[in-house]
Amino acid sequence: MARRPVPPLVGEGLVTRRLVLRAKDVAFFKGVVEAHEGLANVFAEHGGDLTIAAPADREHELEELVTDLARELDGIRP
Repeated sequence: MARRPVPPLVGEGLVTRRLVLRAKDVAFFKGVVEAHEGLANVFAEHGGDLTIAAPADREHELEELVTDLARELDGIRP
């Protein structure tokens, strides 16, 4: 049975950011996010189309991280 991507379930109290990266950069991006313990979860819908979800009280930290990594990895913020 083929696997199909499922949109992330993001509830109240969470903020999200979207980022599109080259598929080869996704593992690096996820590793950096995981190194910031408890900051966010990364959902890859297909290829490098990512949704990043974090607690609302860490929104500023999430924004800084996504902005920096998007610049470094030539990502697109839709």
